[in-house]
Amino acid sequence: MIQDRQSGMELEYEYLIEKNEAFDIEKIIKSQDFKRVESSTKNFGINNDIVWLKYDVINKSGEKTRYFSINNSSLDKLDIYLVQNEQIVDYQGGGRFLGIQDRLIPSKNLVFEIQLEQDELYTIYMRIESVNKKVILATISDLQSVHFQIQKENLFFGIFTGVLFGLLFYNLFLYFSIKDKLYLIYVIHTLFAWLAQAAILGYTQELIWPDNEWINLRSGVVFSSLVSIAGIWFLRIFLFTKIYLPKLDKGFYFIYAVYGFILVNALFISLTLSYQVLLVTQSVVVLYVLFVAIFVWTKGYSPARYYLLAWSFFMLSILWFVLSEMGVLSYTVLTAFIMPLGSTLEVILLSFALADKINVLINEKEKEQADKLYILKENERLIIKQNENLEEKVKKRTEELEYTLHNLQNTQTQMVNQEKMASLGQLTAGIAHEINNPINFVSSNISPLKRDINDILEIVEAYREKGEVEFSDESKKELKEIEKEVEFDFVIEEINQLLNGMEEGARRTVEIVKGLRLFSRVDEQDVKKVDVHDGLDSTLILLSSSMNGKIKINKEYGSIPLVECLPGKINQVFMNIITNAIHALLDNLNNVSAPEITLRTRKSDTNVVIEIEDNGPGMPEKVKQRIFEPFFTTKSVGKGTGLGLSIVYTIIENHKGTLEVRSKEGKGTNFIITLPIYQTAPLNDR
Repeated sequence: MIQDRQSGMELEYEYLIEKNEAFDIEKIIKSQDFKRVESSTKNFGINNDIVWLKYDVINKSGEKTRYFSINNSSLDKLDIYLVQNEQIVDYQGGGRFLGIQDRLIPSKNLVFEIQLEQDELYTIYMRIESVNKKVILATISDLQSVHFQIQKENLFFGIFTGVLFGLLFYNLFLYFSIKDKLYLIYVIHTLFAWLAQAAILGYTQELIWPDNEWINLRSGVVFSSLVSIAGIWFLRIFLFTKIYLPKLDKGFYFIYAVYGFILVNALFISLTLSYQVLLVTQSVVVLYVLFVAIFVWTKGYSPARYYLLAWSFFMLSILWFVLSEMGVLSYTVLTAFIMPLGSTLEVILLSFALADKINVLINEKEKEQADKLYILKENERLIIKQNENLEEKVKKRTEELEYTLHNLQNTQTQMVNQEKMASLGQLTAGIAHEINNPINFVSSNISPLKRDINDILEIVEAYREKGEVEFSDESKKELKEIEKEVEFDFVIEEINQLLNGMEEGARRTVEIVKGLRLFSRVDEQDVKKVDVHDGLDSTLILLSSSMNGKIKINKEYGSIPLVECLPGKINQVFMNIITNAIHALLDNLNNVSAPEITLRTRKSDTNVVIEIEDNGPGMPEKVKQRIFEPFFTTKSVGKGTGLGLSIVYTIIENHKGTLEVRSKEGKGTNFIITLPIYQTAPLNDR
């Protein structure tokens, strides 16, 4: 019945579960329905039943004043009756609902002072009202032993707190240093881990909210759910589950919903149901997370190995705790602190995992930078080589183009509508024709050249194979030295790279020539049905170099039919308006943070509407009224003739269309061109 242990003694006990009938103490004293508990501990489950415990006590210590201690801080309400010869000699109330300062010893432990005469038989009846009726070893001892037990538990919890808060502040510092939100999630997870374990062990009531019954009752379930949510949040980002395991990643949303149900239910409905669902959920989640981590690790993500190790420790502690809560395992002192121990190992190993991830990212970044540097050097070498081979041809062609361009600039201010359009079209077509002939020669000879070189290489390879059989060792050695000296393998690779580079350059030049010819349309001086989108795209190709990649082009093309017009004239309209928009944006880059030009097309009845809009500085009203006047310009001397928009207006007018401009200072400018789909009469090609 009583087992002496130094100054205290462990108590064997009997129990009675009260379900439907409310028992008073007199009836309980006379009851014969108590059942003997064979083990030193017993779990009475998570439910709303009331449990009566019965302890038979004989004081063998020689001291009358003894202290009855139940080392379970989660019991909600206790009624302690001391009975001798079926007479109540003492009654005391307690439990978690009793404030810390109102207890015999102001701590989380439940301690009661009782008076026991030496060698006299007493019976202690304890009535328990609690959601979780897990009863740990009850002891009767002196005050010194009680304080020693409390100090031992406080020391362990202090070490646990020191480790967690050390890691918390260290990773919080890393978050503010490198701005990686993963460290902030780790800090949140660590904080919730401490609060969950502190709530389970009763330290939140002792240290944070000693007199708040509502929070004390729910804190264990709430913080256990929050630490699991934060842990899953950390897992999904740290292991990139959306990338590696997108289907399994969706399962976490269901888990979030379950924890949401647990939280809502615990706060507003049934705490008992929440606790029961939480235990089942924790058992499933730890296995699901372990399964996900193993899969990510098998896919080659090395930081997952630390996460696996961390979660394995935490999983074992959770399973141990859950099985003890369900009564499968006996509840011991180790079981009482298995969750803090598992949480400590988890946050330490997760910190190692974060550090390992940083090393992986650093190595990947260094490799990426090294690869980029190698590519840049290789490109630079190829460009230099190509420039050396093509320098003479390019120099001669560049001089011709510069001379032609110089003539064009000198005659620009003297052009009127017809002369300007004809000269520009002829010049563009001439350049396209002149470039087209040599580039066709180059592109048409690349394929035969490749074929011939491959034939030569086949012959060389045949010589090499025959030489391996028929040549003497000395001859083979000399040939190997010659191959090594001229770097034969590298020469073959370089020939392929040079041919590919020449082929790509020829292809790009053909595209540019095609754009020039499409833009000029000198061979189409009659009214033709054309695709307006082609004219806009070819204009953008020709103007791309003047934008220097600083202006974003937005194309919002609608579904429009072919339009009857003079293609060259309409392309000139697009060229002038888009050029003005580019100049307006580039001249005001300090005031326009994100310069962009938007092209829109749509069909409106029998017309096609083209909008060319920029987000530049716009125009004041007095300037907008004069922009279509000949020789009016807002540009500085030498930078504009004032004829561009006047010519544009005349071209649109001759096409029986309309040209509208909408502009406000600081709001950009929008040119709206309306062209009829069909021309009812021949156009005057002015």
